[in-house]
Amino acid sequence: MGYITYFQVARSRDIIRSPYNARQDSYADRVVRGKILDKDGNVLAQTNVSEDGTETREYPYGNMFAHVVGYSVQGKSGLESVENFELLTSNAFFLEKIKNEFQDKKNMGDSVVTTLNLELQEAAYDALGNYKGAVVVMEPSTGKILAMVSKPDFDPNTVAENWDFLNTDQDSVLLNRATQGQYAPGSTFKVVTALEYMRENPDYENYGYNCTGAIEKDGVTIRCYNGHVHGQVGFQDSLAYSCNTSFSNIGLSLDIKNFRETSKELLFNSKLPSVLPYSKSSFSLEPGAGSADKMMTAMGQGKTQVSPYHMALITSAIANGGTLMKPYLVDSVTNYTGAVIDKNKPEKYKSLMTSEDAAKLKQYMSAVVDYGTASVLSGQSYTAAGKTGTAEYSSDKEKDHSWFIGMTNVDNPELVISVIIESSDGTAKAVDVAKQVFDAYYY
Repeated sequence: MGYITYFQVARSRDIIRSPYNARQDSYADRVVRGKILDKDGNVLAQTNVSEDGTETREYPYGNMFAHVVGYSVQGKSGLESVENFELLTSNAFFLEKIKNEFQDKKNMGDSVVTTLNLELQEAAYDALGNYKGAVVVMEPSTGKILAMVSKPDFDPNTVAENWDFLNTDQDSVLLNRATQGQYAPGSTFKVVTALEYMRENPDYENYGYNCTGAIEKDGVTIRCYNGHVHGQVGFQDSLAYSCNTSFSNIGLSLDIKNFRETSKELLFNSKLPSVLPYSKSSFSLEPGAGSADKMMTAMGQGKTQVSPYHMALITSAIANGGTLMKPYLVDSVTNYTGAVIDKNKPEKYKSLMTSEDAAKLKQYMSAVVDYGTASVLSGQSYTAAGKTGTAEYSSDKEKDHSWFIGMTNVDNPELVISVIIESSDGTAKAVDVAKQVFDAYYY
């Protein structure tokens, strides 16, 4: 009996949510698909019914929420897919449902109230401009996802008409780069390398290195960005200035087995907590790796691959004292009149590091803003901490992606952000995108 109940309640949700389930049509025959709303009640998706009964799904903000809200034709994606059961369920007042039954009218589906913040989504969308890339904004203390932008994008209002183009476009327009994009993390990975070094070396604050702009080991030379010479640097300065040679030096000293274990604890080569489809991040430094692989991996190049969403999770854990809260996109489900049917509550997902280590990383990331590579964020009405990154992705090393991960209100973090700009080639910086999002929130 218990299994039957489980199958009817839990598994039925999964089956109905499936975009390949033909039974969806039978639910749609009885229920007008419900609304998807942002946290303040702004309509992100709704079904308009004409006088002749024709139903049209409308997305008032067009491309802005394309990937996270998704579409509901040609299959389903985003929240339209994940929340399909809720949207095709009606908790309208029972007398109204009886009346509709007699009048052969459809019931109104329930509404899904998301955690998304229209103001932040718009700021992230505008800041990314015409560049390919992604932005993820979270509330680290709760796990709420406040914004998720991926570009290039599409208009969910015209998916049916443009399906052939969208499905074959070389730019992978339908791909949600925030959760499914895979990139070398560049120097944002130095926070992971720093954590591993701290774990292996209790006296890490005594670390010192003389940067001459280049380091050579076993015939392989690593240079600092633009050949910059940083001189004598400590552990904090190495992160603040994003010193490649210092982190290459650190990488050479690390125990690979322990490094792999730390990366696993930070969810590399592991499942991620996500309701949306995602690509698993990979850390592939193997025991016996040579000096080149050790140095490249430590500075965020090598074979490591990660999504912007995953980097947002790591940053959230740092901001939240080492604890990653379970990320979520749906705040509540209500009936069409607004009566709450179900509500999500923040819950702990996993501890990724100790509170002491998180506090130190936060301190070092603050230095990145105070006097390092993200100083554009200093001197604001809000405090910020973060890490910039430049990830080479071409064999001739002439092309790169721009990264930034960070947080605001450092003593009690309010926002966490992860940004990537593809093919920035030095003309666009992810930290500037982050600043525009932060400014929109605080000013």
